Amino acid sequence: MNIKSQLQQLCGDTEFLRLNDVYIEPEKIQAIMINEIVPIDSDNDFYGKPDSAYMSTTIPLFRKAGIEVNNIQDILNLGIYITNAVKTPKSEYAVSKDSIEESLPYLEKELELFTNLKVVMLMGDVAKKAFNLISKKATGKNAVPGISTYKLRNTEILHKGWRILPSYIMTGQNILIEKSKFKMASEDIALMYELINKA
Repeated sequence: MNIKSQLQQLCGDTEFLRLNDVYIEPEKIQAIMINEIVPIDSDNDFYGKPDSAYMSTTIPLFRKAGIEVNNIQDILNLGIYITNAVKTPKSEYAVSKDSIEESLPYLEKELELFTNLKVVMLMGDVAKKAFNLISKKATGKNAVPGISTYKLRNTEILHKGWRILPSYIMTGQNILIEKSKFKMASEDIALMYELINKA
């Protein structure tokens, strides 16, 4: 299945939203990592160039978690799919609520493509906000409490039978500098990996 064409069929074509143009066997995916926003240059996205900016922070996080990966295909082969909550590049410093809402129908349908999903990782506050908008629409309440991520890390959060793991933004060079967030994000990735590999 091509994710981009599938989402265009379900939600309609859009010129301005950037969807993952990648072929995946959806039944093999057990975890989704939702990053905050697509980069300005699509070559820097997870499915862009092999040495893309997004993969330059993602690979070290996985390796710190004890998972040996070299590229996005290695991550997909583990049953882990990565996407962005907001499908349009940032036009100002902060990500606007409008841009989150604009991309929401696509993110919602994207989550529904994977019938064997066990874990959803929310990499940063924008991903958390987007997921809460989806859960509020479905259940009338936020899946993730509005408190600091570090306070939520040891809380078991469930939505639709999925384990929800709020974590830290996985892209941008800051994650490599902020040692404590890098350590916590890699621990969260290790937990996700453990959860999807439980018998």
